[in-house]
Amino acid sequence: MPTEQGYSPLVLIVDDHPDNVEVLQVRLDALGYRTACASDGETALNMVAQSPPDLILLDVMMPRMDGNEVARRIKADKSLPYIPIIMQTALDSTQSKVVGLDSGADDYVTKPINYAELQARMTAALRIKSLQDKLAEMAITDALTGLFNRRHLDERLDEMFEHSVRLHEPLSVVMFDIDHFKKVNDTYGHQVGDAVLAQFAQLLKHAARDIDRIGRYGGEEFMVLLPGTVIDAGVTFAKRVRQEVETHQFEYEGGALQCTISAGVAAFPHPGIHNRQKLVKAADDALYVAKTTGRNRVIRIGDEEFNANVKEVDDQHADGTVGGGNSRSN
Repeated sequence: MPTEQGYSPLVLIVDDHPDNVEVLQVRLDALGYRTACASDGETALNMVAQSPPDLILLDVMMPRMDGNEVARRIKADKSLPYIPIIMQTALDSTQSKVVGLDSGADDYVTKPINYAELQARMTAALRIKSLQDKLAEMAITDALTGLFNRRHLDERLDEMFEHSVRLHEPLSVVMFDIDHFKKVNDTYGHQVGDAVLAQFAQLLKHAARDIDRIGRYGGEEFMVLLPGTVIDAGVTFAKRVRQEVETHQFEYEGGALQCTISAGVAAFPHPGIHNRQKLVKAADDALYVAKTTGRNRVIRIGDEEFNANVKEVDDQHADGTVGGGNSRSN
């Protein structure tokens, strides 16, 4: 049934008997669910991979690939979200249910189906899915800004870097840092500092494309991953964000203030960048140069100003005073 927000869950019906599918579709449509159908296991797996449903009603007895194998493959696919699976079977034996549950099924209904019972089981399964989805989102999200957290951003960068290497496509990374952020906290209080962080996150979301990935990397430091983007375009993006921040009024209860940001840009391919860690270090080094040479500016690796200051960056790394996150001075 539709949620409180008006969303109608998508239910995938997997059954090789057209009459069974038709009856289920009519019942579920009347209850407000959206439905999709597959008549065999292979088709079901392809549909799930392309557009994961909210719940699967899965017949056990099917030719070529039975429901137990379909469930096993879906639950083994780590790229998929949590999808509750309710098995349908004419076998009301304990052994049959044990096999299905071991395969990954979340619940069972026996044929002939009692539709009041089915609706109750579907409602319970979708309630669990909602909780699982919220927990999964919390695990990858920074609570204050709503952006990705550092751990998840690192995971996405691993995937993007491998993709870039494999397909010989460019990948840019931009590191942003809010200038003199400690002074904001000391002068106005941490609640105002939190408001600045949250509003800056919204500016980044507005500036980025749908395919870009944005995260809070630590403290007042943010990272944006720009797939398919050469370094010149990455610099253009960073400069546009810097200009928007410079003219933005960061509002808080009782007033407003202005802030500036510094940014460092690095990109792959590059002769000195052979893995994800070196790409991040290069962007972080460029950010350090931006902050130590005046702030409120964008520095890219390899340009004249970066090269003129790169020895100082390397010395700072050797001393352990640079290394991402909050280790550098504001």
